[in-house]
Amino acid sequence: MLLELPGSGHRKGKLPCFHQNNPIISQDGDLVIGIFLSLFSIEVNRATGAELFESLPNKACKPYQWLHKNYQLALSVLFAVEEINRDPNLLPNISLGFHLYNTYHSDERTLESSLKWLSGEGQVIPNYSCRKQDKSVAVIGGITSALSVQMGTLLDLYKYPQISYGPFDSLLCDRVKFPSLYQMAPKDSALHQGVVRLIVYFKWNWIGMIISDDLRGDKFLWEIRGEMEKNDVCVSYTEKIPVSERRLVESHDDFMPRIMMSSTNVIVVHGDTDSLMILRYSQSPVFPAWRVWIGTSHWDITMRPLYIHGYTFNGALTFSYLTSEIPGFKTFLKTITPSKYPDDILLRGFWLSAFMCPKHPEKSEQEICSPNASLETLPLCYFDMAMSGLSYTIYNTVYAVAWALHEIFMRKSEKKLMDDEEYLILPSWQLHSVLNNIQFTNSAGDEVFVDENRSSEAQYAILNYMFFPNETDTLVKVGQFVPKAPLGQDFTICEDAIEWGWWDSKVPRGVCSESCHPGFRKTSLEGKAICCFDCSPCPEGEISSHMDAEHCIKCSETEYPNQQKDRCLPKVVTFLNVKDSLGMMFTLVSVSFSFLTALVLGVFVKFQNSPIVKANNRTLSYTLLISLIFCFLCSLLFIGQPTTATCLLQQTVFAIIFTVAVSSILAKTIIVVVAFKGIRPGSRIRMFMHPRVSVYVVLICSGIQAIFCGIWLLTSPPFPEADTHSEYGHVIIRCNEGSAFAFYWVLGYMGFLALGSFTVAFLARNLPDTFNEAKFITFSMLVFCSVWASFLPTYQSTKGKAMVAVEIFSILSSGAGLLGCIFIPKCYVILLKSDRNPQGMIKNKQDSRGKIFAGAQPCTSSTGFYNNPH
Repeated sequence: MLLELPGSGHRKGKLPCFHQNNPIISQDGDLVIGIFLSLFSIEVNRATGAELFESLPNKACKPYQWLHKNYQLALSVLFAVEEINRDPNLLPNISLGFHLYNTYHSDERTLESSLKWLSGEGQVIPNYSCRKQDKSVAVIGGITSALSVQMGTLLDLYKYPQISYGPFDSLLCDRVKFPSLYQMAPKDSALHQGVVRLIVYFKWNWIGMIISDDLRGDKFLWEIRGEMEKNDVCVSYTEKIPVSERRLVESHDDFMPRIMMSSTNVIVVHGDTDSLMILRYSQSPVFPAWRVWIGTSHWDITMRPLYIHGYTFNGALTFSYLTSEIPGFKTFLKTITPSKYPDDILLRGFWLSAFMCPKHPEKSEQEICSPNASLETLPLCYFDMAMSGLSYTIYNTVYAVAWALHEIFMRKSEKKLMDDEEYLILPSWQLHSVLNNIQFTNSAGDEVFVDENRSSEAQYAILNYMFFPNETDTLVKVGQFVPKAPLGQDFTICEDAIEWGWWDSKVPRGVCSESCHPGFRKTSLEGKAICCFDCSPCPEGEISSHMDAEHCIKCSETEYPNQQKDRCLPKVVTFLNVKDSLGMMFTLVSVSFSFLTALVLGVFVKFQNSPIVKANNRTLSYTLLISLIFCFLCSLLFIGQPTTATCLLQQTVFAIIFTVAVSSILAKTIIVVVAFKGIRPGSRIRMFMHPRVSVYVVLICSGIQAIFCGIWLLTSPPFPEADTHSEYGHVIIRCNEGSAFAFYWVLGYMGFLALGSFTVAFLARNLPDTFNEAKFITFSMLVFCSVWASFLPTYQSTKGKAMVAVEIFSILSSGAGLLGCIFIPKCYVILLKSDRNPQGMIKNKQDSRGKIFAGAQPCTSSTGFYNNPH
C-alpha cells in the first residue's frame, strides 16, 4: 500500500491528515536494519493518562508537517546500503535491506513505532512477531537522547542492538542502564569551549541562554557557565525548551515574551534540531529579530516551517560538525528523481511537497511536477546538497552494522559451509560481542570506532547563516574550532566574511555595560553581575592602558601619566638652572649685589680715616662687608644641578657666613652700648672695652654655628635627591637637608643672634653720638628678622624649585637689607655730604646733663667712638 502524501501548498491553515503507516518505506534483503528517522512533525495529542490509547493508533488521523531537511538522512541510508550491496569485499553474497520508520517527539508515537518494528507487517502485537523469518538484526535510531532512551527501554528487552546517531550523551554510556545502546556521534566535550572562544573573540559578555530541558542541556549549561566565569562572561537569562511538543503543551509556559523583553543581543541556543523546531514554531510577528544567535552543532538553523521566514536568524553563527566529504554522495543526490525510484513513496511525497506540486482533487493520484528537476535546485531550507553531520554519522552507522555482520559471517564461514540452511539465521544478540570492537576506515579516509571510549573529539566548522531579500538563504563557512590542534591554531575566524544581517556589517554589541576606555577602570555595581559596571577615571598618578581595565596601575617614580591617563611619560629632569629665566635673574642679582658690596668696601677702604668710618669700628665694618659679599655669592651654590659637594656647602656656607655677618652687627651694637656705658668713672664695664672684644664676639658666635654645622655634616649631611612629586611631569633635582631639625636649629641660632642685635640696637638707638649707627642697625635687623620670619612658613608651603627660589630670595633680600640699611647711608654721607664728615667735628663735648666725659681721649682708637656733648 502506497502512502499518499499531499502537496505542501498548505503554508497556513489546517495541515493535511497523515494516516499512520509504518514502515514508510522498506528495501528487502537477506538481513534488515530498522531505521528510525524524524521526517514528519505530527500534532500532539493533548489527552492525558488513559485517554492516550482510547483510539486505535492506526486509525488516528493527525495533521503533520514535512521536515524537509531531514530527508537527506533517509537518502544517506539508501546511499550507504547501495554501496554496501555493491561492494564484493563487504558481506559477499549477502544483501542488506532496511525498514524506515518515522519517530515523533511523543511517548506514545515512539512506543508505537518501536512495537510495529518488533511485531512486523505494520502490526502492533506485543511479544509476537508476524514475520515468517526474522531478518532484523539491529536498530539505528535516536536522533535525541530522549528518543534513544524511549526506544532503548523496549528494544533492550529483546537484546536488539540499538545504535544512536544523535548527539553524543555521556549519560547513555552507562552499560548497566543501557546495555544494548551504542553511540556513533563524536564527543562534544569541547563544544562549550568553542562557543565561549567565539564569544570572547567578539568581546561579548552579556549572553542569553536557550537550552533543551533535559539532562544533556543541563550538562552543557553547567559546562559553559564554568567556562564563561573563567573569561568574565555573564549569563543574562536562561530559558529551557521542553524536549517534546507534549511537554511544551503541558507546561503552558510561553518563554518568548521573556526573550523579547530582554536587552541581551547575543543568544546561545543548545539543543537538537527537532526539539528546537519549537523555537521556530513559537515565532510571532513581533518576535525580536535584532539578535545574534549562536547555534550549537545539533541545531540545523536553516530548518523552518514553510510559512515562517528565516529573517529572524539572519546573521546567526552556528557550529557544525567538520566532516570529510564522502565520495560520490553529492553525485548520488543530483541523480535522485521519482522516476529512478518509482516505488519509493517517501521520495514521491517529498517531491510533491518540496517542489510545491499543485493539487488536483479530481485525480486519485497527484501527479509529479518537475519530474526531471534536481534536488540541487531546492532552497536551503528544503534540502542541502552538502552532507550534514547527522547524515555522516548515519552513513558510518550503517557501515558499522555491516562490518559487524561481516565479522560474524566470517567466523561462521570458518565453521560451516556457505550453503548451510542456518547460515543466514542470525540472532540479534550475537552482534553485541562484535559491535563494541568494530573499527574501520570509511570511504572518506576517516577512522570510525563504535566503542564510546575510543570515539573521536568533534571538530567544528563555524557557519554564518545569511537570508536574502528574495527569501533564499545560505550557510557560509567563516571559521573553525579544532580542540586538539595546537594553541593558536585551534580557533580561527574570518571576521570580514561574516554578514551580521541587521547590524550594517558592524560587530553587534553584546555587553551589559559599555567598555571602559583606557584611562578608566571598571567599578562594580552592587547587586549586579560582574559584567555590569561603571567606568571611573583613574586616580591621580595612575593609568590604565587597555580597554576594560580592572585596576589602574601607578607610574614609576620617574614617569607621570599623560592627560588621557592611558600611558606613562618620562618625567623631565629639572632643577634651578642658570639658563632659566629665574636662575639667570638670581645669578644677575647675586653678582650685582656682590659687586655693589665690593664697591662699598672700596669706598670704606679709601675713606678709612674719615670720622664716619672710624666712628663705627672700622674692623667690624670690613668684616661685615666681606661677609655680605660672600653671602650674596653663596646663593650661587643653590643655582645649577645639585651635587654632593654643592649640597654639603649650600646650607653650611650660608649659615656660617650669615652668622659672621649677624655676629659682626651684634658686636657693633655691643661696642656702642659698652662705649657709652663704660666711660663713666668707676664703671665695671670698662673691662669690656678691650680692642679685641669685638673680635671675640664674632669668633665665638661664628664658632658655635660652625660647631653646629660640623655636627650636622657628621650625623645627617644634606644630599641631592630627585623630587618626583612636587611638580607634575617633572623630576626636580634638589638638595635634601638631611636633617630638618639641624636645618631649623641653624636658622634658629642665626635668628637668635639677629634678635639679640635688634634688641641691643633698639636700646642704643638714642645714645648721643653724631655717628651712632644704632638706629640703622635697628632698622636693618628689623628687615632681616622680617625676611626670615616670612621665610619659614613660605618655605614649608612650597615644593620643588620654589623652595630653592624662596631660600635664594631670602638670602639676597636679607643681605640687601643689611647692606642698604647700614652702609648705603654712610656712603651717601661720605660721597655726597662730605660737609657732614669733617675732621673738625672730632672734639670733646658735654652731654645733655652738663657733664664732661672725663678721661675720654680726643680719639679713642680702641672703640672708634668720639664724644659728643649733644
